[in-house]
Amino acid sequence: MIDLYYWTTPNGHKITMYLEETGLPYTLKPVDISRGEQFDPAFLAIAPNNRIPAIVDHGPAGGGAPLAMFESGAILLYLADKTGRLIPSDARRRWECIEWLFWQVAGLGPMAGQTHHFASYVREPIPYAIDRYVRETGRLYAVLDRRLRGREFIAGDYSIADVACYPWVLPERQKQNLDDFPELKRWKAAIAARPATVRAYALAKTVNAKPSVSDDESRRILFGQDRTTIR
Repeated sequence: MIDLYYWTTPNGHKITMYLEETGLPYTLKPVDISRGEQFDPAFLAIAPNNRIPAIVDHGPAGGGAPLAMFESGAILLYLADKTGRLIPSDARRRWECIEWLFWQVAGLGPMAGQTHHFASYVREPIPYAIDRYVRETGRLYAVLDRRLRGREFIAGDYSIADVACYPWVLPERQKQNLDDFPELKRWKAAIAARPATVRAYALAKTVNAKPSVSDDESRRILFGQDRTTIR
């Protein structure tokens, strides 16, 4: 059994998508990051970066004590290696999958996240910042669109590379038009229609029906962190 510490963010969706796709049994443990639950000492013992998602695997590969993990990319790779699911077995294709997983965690996620912040959350818009991150997100969309030419999925078969990227392709929030990226549009629709994806996003609505930064206190908690936050 896996305990999944989760909130309804793109990085959180990665793990529910994987678990629903593979049928691994798990217990969902919501961590409301807009109310500061990520600073609970019990959660910090599992996720020292005070971010979701995190897991505790009570039946880790090789046995022994429960294994705690944080960072969504590391969790996906761990689960894929543990189960042999959604990762290629061929060495070359495996490393292709991993490099696109790293591409998401190092590029698509951070850049799209900055687009969300400056385009949606800043009270006084900063045109330069919005333009900078919208343009870079569009460039990354184009990279992925090019990769998908002649391929159904990023690394051939459906894999953790697709699971990692899918929740971060949010064209409405990121001021992109998917018609400009036909391969990406086709890929996005195919993953959205997968039963496991449908289940994962339906589950999210039961946890947090209206995800938003809704008040000054949630804004302070989410956007006001600095070195003094870490104790």
